[in-house]
Amino acid sequence: MLFNIILIVHVITGSIGLILGTIITLRKKGDKLHKLIGKFFALAIVITGLSAFFLSYVHPNLFLFIVGVFTIYLSVSGYRMIQLKKVHLGQKPHLFDALLSSMMLFCSFIFFYKAIEDVIDKSLFGLVLILFGMLSMRLCYIDFTAYTGKITDKKYGLKNHIGRMTGAYIAAFTAFLVVNNTFLPPVLAWSLPGLIGGVFITRSIRKFN
Repeated sequence: MLFNIILIVHVITGSIGLILGTIITLRKKGDKLHKLIGKFFALAIVITGLSAFFLSYVHPNLFLFIVGVFTIYLSVSGYRMIQLKKVHLGQKPHLFDALLSSMMLFCSFIFFYKAIEDVIDKSLFGLVLILFGMLSMRLCYIDFTAYTGKITDKKYGLKNHIGRMTGAYIAAFTAFLVVNNTFLPPVLAWSLPGLIGGVFITRSIRKFN
């Protein structure tokens, strides 16, 4: 009974996150409506990630676990980034930020461990896990440079806000695609949204350079 309730919550909040994320992606950035929609988007994505943890625990599912990790980390850290506008002037992230990054770093080691197992078993999914592991470690490296006071980029917070919130949307879309995929090879369903989205994120951030 509880599993079915959490599953329904997961589907509903995931759908809301996809809809709101699409709206944010297509419309004007930075105004009051953008900020309001962004708050509800982040909340929906966090609930989706937390429910994914429960579902993957009751019925062990690595796919749900990965989605949960990335959606929570990207949405929460992306939301926090817009509040870290003065990191280049010595503003210190909160303890919560460090704990969030540490969680992501720990999970990245899990990704690599599972990737090695899959490669040994000759499973192509290992390549996907390596990709996720490299991405998560890269993000953690960016975080820890802020914690150690090595940030000089005035637009550090804004650029990372854009990249991570877009990343959270991509993670949610990837989950939707993988669950409903009937025509793409599983490896492509997992990796294609991230690769295409990565190009979009890179182009968006370059505008600020």
